[in-house]
Amino acid sequence: MAKELKRGDRVAWSSHGGTAHGKVVRRLEKPTSIKGQRVAASADNPEYLVETDDGKQAAHRPGALKRDG
Repeated sequence: MAKELKRGDRVAWSSHGGTAHGKVVRRLEKPTSIKGQRVAASADNPEYLVETDDGKQAAHRPGALKRDG
C-alpha cells in the first residue's frame, strides 16, 4: 500500500474464501476488539477497520489492503 488510506476508500484483501472487497471505515490506533477478537493496533502499528458490501467487519494491517477501483 503506497498511500495512506482514508475513510470510504474502496479496498480489496485476501480472505479464506478468496478476495474480499469493501471500504475503509476508520483507522485504528489503539487496542480494540472486533467480533470478540483482540486487535493490537497502536499509533506506531495502525490497522484499518474495513467493512464488506454485506456489512461484515474486520481489521487489517495496511500491507494486507489494496486499493480497489
